[in-house]
Amino acid sequence: MNAFDLKGKTVLVTGASSGLGRQTAITASEYGARVIVTGRNTIRLQETFGSLQGEGHQQIPADLTIQADIDRLVEALPMLDGLVQSTGISELAPARFITAETISRTFRISFDASVLLTARILAKKKLSKGNSSIVFISSISTRYPFVGGAMYISAKAALEAYARVLALELASRGTRVNCIAPAFVRTPMLNETAENFSQEAVNKIEERQLLGLGDPVDVANTIIFYLSDASKWVSATNLILGGG
Repeated sequence: MNAFDLKGKTVLVTGASSGLGRQTAITASEYGARVIVTGRNTIRLQETFGSLQGEGHQQIPADLTIQADIDRLVEALPMLDGLVQSTGISELAPARFITAETISRTFRISFDASVLLTARILAKKKLSKGNSSIVFISSISTRYPFVGGAMYISAKAALEAYARVLALELASRGTRVNCIAPAFVRTPMLNETAENFSQEAVNKIEERQLLGLGDPVDVANTIIFYLSDASKWVSATNLILGGG
C-alpha cells in the first residue's frame, strides 16, 4: 500500500489558476485525487483544469473576496477529504507607504478569503470526518522578513496563527490542519518581483537559498504528504521549505 496515494480522496484547491495552486492541483490529480479547482481568472483556471490527470474533476470559478461567490462555491462542493488554501497576493512597499486600502486589500485576499471559505465549508459540513486535511500556504518570510514585505508577511503570520487554533478545534473530528512555509519559488509572483524591482534582487534571493530557488512541484509534493494518509498523525505544524 502506498501511503501517499490519494485515490478515493476529493480535494479542493483554491488559487488554482496559477503558481503553487495550479501545480498542487495537477500533482494531486497525478496521485489519484478527484480535484476541484477554483480561482478568479476563468481562462487560466481552464488551463489548469485541462492539465489535470484522470477523470471526475471539477472547476468552479469564484472570487473568494466576495461572500456570494464563497456561498455559491460551497453549495456546489461534494464532501471533501482535503482543502488546500493557496490564495494570496504580494504587494511590496516600505512601511511609510502603507495605507488603509493596502491593509484591507492584502488581508482581504491573503487572509480573510481563506478564513471565510473554511468557515463556510465547516458550517455546511462539507469536510469529511475521521481523516481529512486542511493545508494553508504561508511563507518562510514570517521567520525571515524582508524590507517592504510588512503587509504580505503580516497576513501570512496571521494565517499561521489561525491555522494553529483551527487545528485545536478540529482535532476531535479527526481533521488535520497544517501550514507550509516555502521560500522563493519560480512562480509568476517571483517574476513580478523581478519586474517591480530588478533581476539583481531575484539573483540575491537565489544566492541566499543554499539549494537555490525551488520549483512549484517541490511545494506540491510536500502538500501531497499532508493530504495523504502518510501524515495522519501530523497536525498543527508549519513546515519550512527553504532550500537550506
